[in-house]
Amino acid sequence: MSHFAQVFCADSSPRYGGLERKRPSGMILRIAGNRESSAMPETLDKTTTTTLLEGLFDPSNAFVWEAFDARYRPIITAYALKLGLRPDEADDIAQDALVAFVREYRAGKYNRSRGRLRGWIIGIVKNHVLDRRRAVFNRRERRGDSVLITLPDDARLSEIWETERRTVLLRRALTVLRETSRITDQTIRAFELFVLHERTADDVAAELGVTARDVYMAKKRVAERLREILAQFEQVYDDG
Repeated sequence: MSHFAQVFCADSSPRYGGLERKRPSGMILRIAGNRESSAMPETLDKTTTTTLLEGLFDPSNAFVWEAFDARYRPIITAYALKLGLRPDEADDIAQDALVAFVREYRAGKYNRSRGRLRGWIIGIVKNHVLDRRRAVFNRRERRGDSVLITLPDDARLSEIWETERRTVLLRRALTVLRETSRITDQTIRAFELFVLHERTADDVAAELGVTARDVYMAKKRVAERLREILAQFEQVYDDG
């Protein structure tokens, strides 16, 4: 199992010492009996997808549009990049797909009882990617070039979406962790280099001036806190 995947499940690494010596602080949110966790800011991270969808029916509700955009644009952009688009093309696809989604949603074309929101968004993005590729195909065909218009099957597209969704949520969770805890910047940096950048423990240790054991400890400490934040995210971001 990759280090990245382990963030989303139980971790069996050794207990902490080394880099991490500080306890989380800030506002405390009580959940599930006596458990306590640092609260996230009262912003997008507290607004459920259901609330956003209800608010999108009101064209004057700028907050809802901005919140929906902030939640899904990074995922759509990363998803489009994985499908082989250039960064500028991925940005255009994200913009076009979001506008198309809101237009169709307000027209009553989405029914949550028929499938998850992400499935509908994936379909919209897929169509926009195919349209762009057809435009490229037509231009090349006129020049006499040969090009294939292909995309992965639906199952693979869903896997790609889920991977990019998790990556975006993890990066957002890291931001929240920095804002709401006393975990040191060096500890979080060790986690990022080791888990997100997939560098070896020895390499990370050499750069940060710590031991490889400290890097493993940093991974465990940060992963534990991130799983708490991600669990809250999953409840709020659930698209049914």
